Amino acid sequence: MPKHSPSSLNPRAPLVLDTRDLPRRPGALRTLRRVVPAPVDLGVELIGVPAGANLNLDLRLESVSEGVLVSGTVTGPVQGECGRCLRTIDYSLTVNVQELYAYENSTTDITTDEDEVGRMQDDLIDLEPALRDAVVLTLPTNPLCREDCPGLCPECGVHWDDLPADHSHQQIDPRWASLSQLNRTEE
Repeated sequence: MPKHSPSSLNPRAPLVLDTRDLPRRPGALRTLRRVVPAPVDLGVELIGVPAGANLNLDLRLESVSEGVLVSGTVTGPVQGECGRCLRTIDYSLTVNVQELYAYENSTTDITTDEDEVGRMQDDLIDLEPALRDAVVLTLPTNPLCREDCPGLCPECGVHWDDLPADHSHQQIDPRWASLSQLNRTEE
């Protein structure tokens, strides 16, 4: 994560956590339950959390020697399309979030790469990158409405479940068309 100037985070933003009331001594703990709107583009091509949908945060903020450990769950709705039949998919997703946010000027600045550990800005934590990683990495890249979804008929585009068992689009190679006529005359 790139370093930001202290003024770059908005303390009123829904996914910015203020830790001023969390003592900076290891073991200090605070729980946080909050409903926030989902950020834009929280998903992959076929499936994701709709922008502005309610996300339920159930988090623990714990002081550790180098910063604040944020852990807990995020629950929210997921909507998308089946990768085989294009039917609507709609369900609720719960993901675990766990991220260490280092205090400014802590030894983690020396011992870790800049993008290895989250960084606090003054007493503020930007939870959005960790939340985005947790949610997007949990979503399937090829979502299915159900495991045994048969998909669509490649010829007519109708869902296989809606077609009769003997459905087919028999196509005869024009080079063999005259032979198929011979078979019909014998019947």
